Amino acid sequence: MLHKLVDNVTSERKQLQTSYNILTTKQDQLQTSYNNLTTNQDQLQTSYNNLVKERDQLQKRLEDVTSERNQLQTSYNNLTTERDQLQTIFNNLTTKHDQLQASYNNWTTEQDQLQNRSNNLVKERDQLQERLANMTANRDDLQKQLQDNAVIKFVDDTTVVGLISGGDETAYRAEVQRLSDWRVDNNLDLNTTKTKELVVNFRRRKSELQPVSINGECVERVSSFKFLDCRENWVAFSDSLYQVSAEKKSWEESRQDCRQKGSDLMIINSREEQNFVNQFKKLLWIGLTDSETEGTWKWVDGTQMNKSYWNRGEPNGGRNENCGHIDTYNSENSWNDATCSILHFWICEKRDSP
Repeated sequence: MLHKLVDNVTSERKQLQTSYNILTTKQDQLQTSYNNLTTNQDQLQTSYNNLVKERDQLQKRLEDVTSERNQLQTSYNNLTTERDQLQTIFNNLTTKHDQLQASYNNWTTEQDQLQNRSNNLVKERDQLQERLANMTANRDDLQKQLQDNAVIKFVDDTTVVGLISGGDETAYRAEVQRLSDWRVDNNLDLNTTKTKELVVNFRRRKSELQPVSINGECVERVSSFKFLDCRENWVAFSDSLYQVSAEKKSWEESRQDCRQKGSDLMIINSREEQNFVNQFKKLLWIGLTDSETEGTWKWVDGTQMNKSYWNRGEPNGGRNENCGHIDTYNSENSWNDATCSILHFWICEKRDSP
C-alpha cells in the first residue's frame, strides 16, 4: 500500500516536474516575448515620438506654407487689381492717343489749308499791291486832269462825279472816257447795262442833256440811285443791298443783327451772287441751315436750296453742323457747314422793294 503511494507520489512529482519544466519554458518564452514586446514598445514609442515630432514639424511647415500662400494670394489680388488699373489707364491712354492723333491730323489738314490760304493771300496781296501802285499812278495822273471832276471808288463800283457848268459837258464826258480807257488798260470789264447816269440839275431853267455813251452804247439815265447807303456801308449788287459785319457772332446772333436792320442773312441763288460774296475774302455766315430737318437745307426765307456751291466733301457735319457759311472763298465753291455757335463774320442782304 505504501509502495503504491510512493509510486503515485513519484509519478505525480514527475508530472509536476514536467509541468514545472513546461511552465518554466513557457515563462522563459513569455519573458522573451515580454522582452521583445518591451523592445518593440520602446521602438514604437521612439517611432511615435519621432512621428509626433515630425507631425509638429509638418504642422509648423503647413502653417508657414498656409501663411505664405495667404500672402501670395494677397499679392496676387493686389497685382490683379493693379493690372486692371493699368489696363484701364492703358485703355484711356490709347483713347487719348487716338483722339490726339485725330486732332493732329485735323490740325495738319487745317495747317495745310491755312498755309494754302496764306500763300493765296500773299499772292493776292502782291497782286493788289501791284494794282494799287498802278491805280495810285493813274489817280495821280487823273487828279491833274480832274479839275471840276472827281472819281469815287468803292468795292467794285466806280462813280464819276462831274460838274457841268455853262452847259459845257466836255470835261465830264472826257472823264467818263478816261475811266472807260483805264478799265480796259487794267483788264477790268465794264458792264454797260449795269452802268447808270444820274443828273442833278440845280438850274431854274432846265436844259436837256444828251445821255452819256460808253464804247458806243448809251448809258441808262435814272432819277435816283439805290445801290449805296453811305450811312451804313451798304453795297449794291443786282437787286439787293449787302452789308458785311465788322465783328464776329454766332449764326443766330448774326441773323438777329440783320433782322434788326430790316434785312436777313444773304441768300445765294446764282453763280453771280456766289462770286460776289467770295470777293469779300472773309469767312461769312449766310442764310442757309438744316436745323429743322437734318439734311434738308433751306434759306432763311423758307425756300429750299435749289443751287448749291458746297466745297468738296461738304456738307459733312451731320447733326453737329447745321449752319452754312462761306469758307474757302478763293474757290468758286466755297460753302461749308459748321456748328452754329461758332463765331464768324456775316453778310446781310436787304432786297429792294418793288
